[in-house]
Amino acid sequence: MEKPESHEYITIMNEERSGIYLTEPLPTHEEVYNDYIDEWKRSGEPVVPYASAGRDYGSLLKNWTENKTRRGSGKLDVPSTMYFLVGGPDRILGMLHCRWELNSYFFNYRGHIAYGVRPSERVKGYASFMLEKALDMYRDRGINRVLLTCDKRNVISAGIISAYGGIFENETAEEHRVTQRYWISLR
Repeated sequence: MEKPESHEYITIMNEERSGIYLTEPLPTHEEVYNDYIDEWKRSGEPVVPYASAGRDYGSLLKNWTENKTRRGSGKLDVPSTMYFLVGGPDRILGMLHCRWELNSYFFNYRGHIAYGVRPSERVKGYASFMLEKALDMYRDRGINRVLLTCDKRNVISAGIISAYGGIFENETAEEHRVTQRYWISLR
């Protein structure tokens, strides 16, 4: 995958980490996206963030574009932006989902930020890298406090959140999942 022109990838990523950068999904990413999803399927794990799977790439791309300004009555209707973490040729390393506002569902169960790293690329600092860049984006938007959540069993994610100043608030239960809620102050 060729690196997009600078205006097509997120400007906050001017300081790249060894050729790794965030970009909004483009139509030309379909093949590498499918490879990313195939790896998740082979792992047997659910794809994270959940908004990054479930339909064909064209439908997802349309949905992600509409989500930038979406406001509605549905539980998933909040303005948000999806990003790919790209590294090396033809490789999506992870995905980052930034929700710029919270409705009651996201407030209780999912928070502002969701990210996932493909199974073969874990424990390389990519989750921390995405979280750090996401926090910068929220600061730039004047959002002073962000909510992050993780499954109670995901001690690695809880550790990353805590390392970035996350203060545990409580746990909420939804179906078969117990979610831990953390706040990070950006002041």
